[in-house]
Amino acid sequence: MKDFWVSSGHHLLDRDGAGRLLVTDAFLKAYLARPELLPPESACEAELRLHHELLMHHPRRPVAKEEIAALEDPDARENWEFMIAFRDHVLAAPSLEAAYLALARGSADNIPPLFMNQLAQVVLRNALDGQHDACVLRAAELFYRPQRVTSHEGAVLLADAETIELHEQNRHASPLLNMLGGPAVTELEILDEKNSEGYFARSDAFDMVLKLGGAGSPARRGLASAMEIWIRHLLAVDVEIEPVERIEDEDWAWFVGLDAEATRIGNALWAGKELDPETAQRVIALFRLTFIDLGEVQPDVGARPVWLIMAMTPDRTIRMKPQNLIAGLPFRAMGTMN
Repeated sequence: MKDFWVSSGHHLLDRDGAGRLLVTDAFLKAYLARPELLPPESACEAELRLHHELLMHHPRRPVAKEEIAALEDPDARENWEFMIAFRDHVLAAPSLEAAYLALARGSADNIPPLFMNQLAQVVLRNALDGQHDACVLRAAELFYRPQRVTSHEGAVLLADAETIELHEQNRHASPLLNMLGGPAVTELEILDEKNSEGYFARSDAFDMVLKLGGAGSPARRGLASAMEIWIRHLLAVDVEIEPVERIEDEDWAWFVGLDAEATRIGNALWAGKELDPETAQRVIALFRLTFIDLGEVQPDVGARPVWLIMAMTPDRTIRMKPQNLIAGLPFRAMGTMN
């Protein structure tokens, strides 16, 4: 079986009889070893001791508010408050899927986006286990990795925002390359049929570009498939999601913005407002979602489609919020995950 997204830590987790993820000490210790959670060299003794005890000995042990209050640096205190609140939330849930569901449904206000993205990655990795279509997997990276959008030679290209930033920094270090080269995205490899097998070996590098294409393109179909799998895995609800070029519906029943910008645009359209050309161009992809079992959907929506909107920010970045697919769909009754 081909592995991918090893950095998610999925191999360190246990699974229950239904295949849901169960937290282990090994996973918690690996989480504490992430670069963003390592105390800096300037950290006080109390912070170094706290991190060492959790990382090396007892990753589940209770951490009193007084321990965090004793840290000298106010930023460190805030970071540890977030971290311990997130850890305790995960430990209190019966599975990582259940922990994510609870956050997606409204208790994520005090959880940094980084933690939400990391949790989304490992849950999505579990949902996609056994998936061999590299286009589905690369499209699914949008769930937890911001993307930079570039229009080049008539194509819309999505590249990992962090990867592109590193390439742009390297360009600034080479004035000649910066002057003669094309967009930074052209230095990366575009995923296609010829190189798709190579995705698995380099999936944790996040260095392959997704060519978005039209509604029938592999990239858009891949993203639609990933969203179907995500909803089925977390909510045990089957939906069909189809990429479309435009919304052909005079009277919308429902829409979901797949990111904050798309939600803002969707709300404006819902209110009957006209979009200016610049705003309209920020809409990157549209999808039509229908429920397989109409008993799962609110009666006032019924068989009518739910429109999904994805958009980029003015700085040409996509920051997808997959939790919107959990909290924003018109379910008759919210699914449960025990």
